[in-house]
Amino acid sequence: MTLHIPFDNSYAALPDGFFARVQPEPVKAPSLIAVNAPLARDLGIDGLDDPNLAAVFAGNAVPGGAAPLAQLYAGHQFGQYNPQLGDGRAVLLGETVGTDGIRRDIQLKGSGRTPYSRMGDGRAWLGPVLREYVVSEAMHALGVPTTRALAAVRTGEKVVRERPLPGAVLTRVAQSHLRVGTFQVFAARGDTTALQTMFDYAVDRHYPDATDPARFLDAVMHKQSALVAQWLSLGFIHGVMNTDNCSISGETIDYGPCAFMDSYHPETVYSSIDRFGRYSYAAQADMIVWNMAQLATALLSLMPDPEAAVDPFTAQIHTMPEMIRAEWLTRFAAKIGISDPKPEDAQLVTDLLSLMQVSETDFTNTFRGLVDGTARDQFADPTGFDQWAVGWQARLDGEDDPQGRMRSVNPALIPRNHRIEDMITAAIAGDDAPFHRLNAAYANPYEDDESCNDLRLPPRSNEVVHATFCGT
Repeated sequence: MTLHIPFDNSYAALPDGFFARVQPEPVKAPSLIAVNAPLARDLGIDGLDDPNLAAVFAGNAVPGGAAPLAQLYAGHQFGQYNPQLGDGRAVLLGETVGTDGIRRDIQLKGSGRTPYSRMGDGRAWLGPVLREYVVSEAMHALGVPTTRALAAVRTGEKVVRERPLPGAVLTRVAQSHLRVGTFQVFAARGDTTALQTMFDYAVDRHYPDATDPARFLDAVMHKQSALVAQWLSLGFIHGVMNTDNCSISGETIDYGPCAFMDSYHPETVYSSIDRFGRYSYAAQADMIVWNMAQLATALLSLMPDPEAAVDPFTAQIHTMPEMIRAEWLTRFAAKIGISDPKPEDAQLVTDLLSLMQVSETDFTNTFRGLVDGTARDQFADPTGFDQWAVGWQARLDGEDDPQGRMRSVNPALIPRNHRIEDMITAAIAGDDAPFHRLNAAYANPYEDDESCNDLRLPPRSNEVVHATFCGT
């Protein structure tokens, strides 16, 4: 059966200044690593038994109805504004409206050079492709809004980074690839007409009730507050929260140097390019506020009187830290079994986190241990935990099914950094079994499965991953 993707493209109907029309560059010898059949069904895609599947997802064969393009955007990268970025190694094939009625992009990542590639080769190597596939699908299973992975393909070619490495292409799915930087590029150019067009498009696609820039900003702020609070509740560190990596839809996007914490420490940084901790675990709450301030700045020129709108927009941004604190408390209270948190419950949570930091306990296993009674075992000296647990148990009196609540939000499994690295090492050697095993295991992260007990273990001293890398 021939592969059929029911494209229904809207972004390609925008004026040409929003993108560059470009074809993906064919690769030497595409071979399929994986295709996400359940996601394909949700997208309305048929014909996954097509023998040319690898060619399509490598970019060698563009499917009918596609409208390939590379999107334009700008962005602040580690605080420094770059006036033009864009998809330098990705091609948006088009959009589908899924069986659930949701419109989604289908994008090839690592599909060759575009007009926005600058000095890059437009390619991706195997490691980051498999990391994004595994971690983004794990995030989806954890309940986090995220881009998805539809397919991964080896290219049969080498890409040169520090050394020659096997090339690969990821097919990524998102509710859109609109970013804060998509608005910044037109605002910085003073192109109010294009900015208004982009605003109208984003409102229609994501926030139809947001009839003006202030309401739109508020809607995006709420989405991002909830998203970052959920990251924090899972010990997730994005690693590169630049404004060009900040999605208007409120999805986690661009899994470059991402990582999940092992031992809890709020200043944890993994990204090899984050030398000053700008995007550390705890800094993520501040950085998303900073990013939303950049979105607000970009939207100002759409107001009838931009100068008069500065103070109201500033006041609006100043409400965001409290949004995040409220989302944080809701999520962390649930992690200790509380359904309707009171303000004073924040202290109960922070007291536990302080104990975890001092004892360097494993973030995921400590919280999961509250479910199965093994949290105490995470502490070399459990005295402090025992004292904390007295107040905790008293607070749970009268709570309805706190164990069930904790079990539903404290995962047994996360994509641990050393397991991801082991998987990549095996795949470079031609062994995809660890990749498939991780995908299967992380599909059910809240279930106890004895066959996955080894995946719950934190790294031994010689397995600790100290730095993660972008791969561009």
